[in-house]
Amino acid sequence: MRGTRAIRVLGGLALALFVLGACGESGPAAPSGVGAQAVAVMSGSDGAPIGRVTLTQVPSGVLVSADVHSLSAGGHGFHIHGVGACAPDFTAAGGHFDPNETGHGLMHNDNPHPGDLPNLFAGADGAARADVFTAAVTLDAGADHSLFDADGSAIIIHAKPDTYGEEPEAGDRVACGVIERV
Repeated sequence: MRGTRAIRVLGGLALALFVLGACGESGPAAPSGVGAQAVAVMSGSDGAPIGRVTLTQVPSGVLVSADVHSLSAGGHGFHIHGVGACAPDFTAAGGHFDPNETGHGLMHNDNPHPGDLPNLFAGADGAARADVFTAAVTLDAGADHSLFDADGSAIIIHAKPDTYGEEPEAGDRVACGVIERV
């Protein structure tokens, strides 16, 4: 009887380890496919949280949903930056996400780089809510346009609206959030 109980316990442990191992392959560590999500918890320059940006993989790209507050009223440059870091200051996020070294700005003749997103607009109360779509990035690991490359990615909100021209002119970085898997 004791041998049978030991076999059941060992079998149960083996099953639990198998299930945990299977969950690790498709859980938060490696989102892929439609419905995979990531989030950037946004902080202002004083370190206070000001909202979040949620990224959701859809069949043909990524839906980027911003819900932030404490901004100045008006337009703000809204970009994906190439390094998943915000500290010690927001310059740690590097330049715009651009794995293929394409041109800057939504008005660029040869297509903008993947980090370019439309401006974010805050109301008089400083709140901004936006849903934008980009086919230029993915949450799937391993793709050349994956936001989860070796150094990760971040979302940056700028002080002024982006001009959409070839030269970046959106002003200071006023908020940052590292994109993390959910």
